[in-house]
Amino acid sequence: MARLDSMDPRGIANICAYHNLRKTARVVTQLYDDLLRPTGLRATQFPLLVTLQARGPLTVNELADAIGSDPTTMTRNLRPLQKRGLVRIETGEDRRVRVASLTRTGRTTLTNALPQWQRAQRRMVKGLRPERLTRLLSDLSVAVAAARPT
Repeated sequence: MARLDSMDPRGIANICAYHNLRKTARVVTQLYDDLLRPTGLRATQFPLLVTLQARGPLTVNELADAIGSDPTTMTRNLRPLQKRGLVRIETGEDRRVRVASLTRTGRTTLTNALPQWQRAQRRMVKGLRPERLTRLLSDLSVAVAAARPT
């Protein structure tokens, strides 16, 4: 690894974690977006529906934490899903808390989207091979932990 204090700016892109993660995220997002397009879902929306299906109703803060987002961004990301009738947002016991849940239409949409997601996932597994994908997912979890405030 090159020394950061003497790094030539032209070489930064080669070692910058942010640059390389964002580049990878954009390309992988495009793959999933392309394959999910017939379902009307975006790659960024699919995990929200999956999380709500798997864990049941969650506060916006809990959903944001589960996805690795902030509550403001999560609220913005939930709006189109709510408008399409895929997600319901209700007031919690504490009136300041909003609770998101999957609707029947949301469950149906998720079920219909699964084959498209599987196509994208198979492509990634084929390209990476299962053992490398397992290692990558583990490394990404470590990267999340490293980036979070201590």
